[in-house]
Amino acid sequence: MKLQVVIHEAEEGGYWAEVPAIPGCATQGDTFEELLQNLYEAVEGCLSVSVQPPKVTGRDRVMEIVV
Repeated sequence: MKLQVVIHEAEEGGYWAEVPAIPGCATQGDTFEELLQNLYEAVEGCLSVSVQPPKVTGRDRVMEIVV
């Protein structure tokens, strides 16, 4: 899996990054190397969150769309 990340230099020093494809997935690090390590952990954590499946009744439709 390939993900784009946006890396920012923090005003107080160090770096912080966000993963636009995963809302709310962000991390920081004092050095660039620490940031990269934290990014892997953050993505793994964000993707491992258990999400409850939606409740579907007999009258509902389930569809997949491509955007």
